[in-house]
Amino acid sequence: MVMRSSDAEWRGDLKSGKGSMRLGSGAFEGSYSFPSRFENGQGTNPEELIAAAHAGCFSMAFSHGLASAGHTPTSVRTTARVHLEQAGGGFAITRVELDCQAQVPGIDQATFSKLADEAKKGCPVSKALAGAEITLNARLA
Repeated sequence: MVMRSSDAEWRGDLKSGKGSMRLGSGAFEGSYSFPSRFENGQGTNPEELIAAAHAGCFSMAFSHGLASAGHTPTSVRTTARVHLEQAGGGFAITRVELDCQAQVPGIDQATFSKLADEAKKGCPVSKALAGAEITLNARLA
């Protein structure tokens, strides 16, 4: 079993406080704040990191599915857009839009679309975000 960790620290109240997040591997460390999360301020935010995780996970899962079906991709490039919205008495990640463009020599559109959908459903990050609507726009380059 693989376990990963990251850490965060927040100082102050919600609106004027500031925080920092660090990946356990040390590959990324960044600041975050109320403006970087709920407005267009400088810094990162949890949803941006979730988007990166989902884009990376889907790209790997799709590449694996394609190669396992005999269609090794030249590249799979995915952008994930995570929507944070007011829901109930607070906020929730309500939707994730995956937008993927892949170069896959010799594959037909039907097989490509089927494997893309299977990757969307099977990706561990998609499973972790099961409460959110996850859409996929996958196209051959």
